Amino acid sequence: GEKGDNGDIGPPGPNGDPGIPCECSQLRKAIGEMDIQVAHLTTELKFIKNAVAGVRETDNKIYLLVKEEKRYKEAQLYCHGRGGTLSMPKDETANNLIASYINQAGLTRVFIGINDLEKEGNFVYSDRSPMQTFNKWRSGEPNNAYDEEDCVEMVASGGWNDVACHITMYFVCEFDKENV
Repeated sequence: GEKGDNGDIGPPGPNGDPGIPCECSQLRKAIGEMDIQVAHLTTELKFIKNAVAGVRETDNKIYLLVKEEKRYKEAQLYCHGRGGTLSMPKDETANNLIASYINQAGLTRVFIGINDLEKEGNFVYSDRSPMQTFNKWRSGEPNNAYDEEDCVEMVASGGWNDVACHITMYFVCEFDKENV
């Protein structure tokens, strides 16, 4: 004969054995710590790659071009975090060296360690030392365009121009040789 209809659903079966308890919070914590370590190592590796790509030196300074787009304050923190400052060209020799570094890298501009963030029109180096007689301002600069240019870039010719601090660009760090 023909197959009959399905019968009623039977009663639920007995509970199974308990599984192995998960120590998930400890695992999550360990993974979180590893994520932090990986981020730190990635940052350090980038720094080493930049350094291996070539630094430039004077008698007492080492300059490192960092090919990472950062705002002025982030660039300054990056250099500080590695024991340096944004580059502070205080004479013709240093200025020419940084300019040739920019040119050899095929760049048009980088942040350097000069700003008037604390007092408009009073430019100081990133170590807060006052500017002396040496400067390389381009014609008509600094002009504080749009009332917001408190940071300084060096262009490939070696000239300086005040720019807004919130824009991002590559930058050059400077280190004292005795501290490296």
